[in-house]
Amino acid sequence: MTALEHRQVALVDLLDRLLAGGVVITGDLTLRIADVDLVRIDLNALISSVGAQVPAPWPEES
Repeated sequence: MTALEHRQVALVDLLDRLLAGGVVITGDLTLRIADVDLVRIDLNALISSVGAQVPAPWPEES
């Protein structure tokens, strides 16, 4: 076994790495009865950390 296989990563460290680079979550959920689609939900989410140095995408109000 290599050193990487023995390494344990804490949940906080994993979340910190994911938020530092950002993570995209996508998914589809369809409720179907007798081959008839009743409900369809599409999920698209971008999760990332925001700092004071990142400019806002909307104009500043005076």
